[in-house]
Amino acid sequence: MSVDEIQKIEDKLVPKGKIDLVGCGRLGLRIAINLMQVHRGGPKVISAFDGQEISGGDVIFTLLGAEIGEAKPDFIKRICTHDEEFRKVESHTEYITKENIELLDGDVVIIVIAGGNTISTAAEIIKHAHKRGAKTIGTAGIFGYTTNEDIEIKDISEYDNSNPAIEELRAQGITENHLILTTHKLIRDDEPITPYVLDEVAKVMTMNALKLLKDKYD
Repeated sequence: MSVDEIQKIEDKLVPKGKIDLVGCGRLGLRIAINLMQVHRGGPKVISAFDGQEISGGDVIFTLLGAEIGEAKPDFIKRICTHDEEFRKVESHTEYITKENIELLDGDVVIIVIAGGNTISTAAEIIKHAHKRGAKTIGTAGIFGYTTNEDIEIKDISEYDNSNPAIEELRAQGITENHLILTTHKLIRDDEPITPYVLDEVAKVMTMNALKLLKDKYD
């Protein structure tokens, strides 16, 4: 292959499209950092949504230089050092609700919101995304003293009825075309969410979100 042919291929491998990241907690931050670092492809825009501010308990944030009280999406935007013409982060320091759901306009929507029962919110986000033709990916339990082999990701239609979080989504009309990652451990199982599991989950979520984005542009 000639130098000119290689250059033509490289010229095509540039950031394209937009990924909405709904939830910028410990998992969302890890996914955002992964997406920022993608080379020869990946998203042109990462749009981060979360209404929460950083507290002393957000150790992964403070280790990376965050200030207590700083909005989580603002911090993600701050640590992205790319020239914005190459890749940029948009910060939205608010939770997604029915009133502002139109802010979601990405090609792929990653849903990693936590705290309480977030199923109804996730269902509304998925329905809105599907109406626009966007792809969606989320989680359904990432607790556990787990290994890589315990992490599973597939379409919601392929799971059995043993996961109540997935069953709740189905009850709200989400029955296909939504990727779900799970460790098959939920809050009821009395096991923690560990940083090493979050690292692995973030890797798998990032890989699959990038594949969904590529599918939109192939």
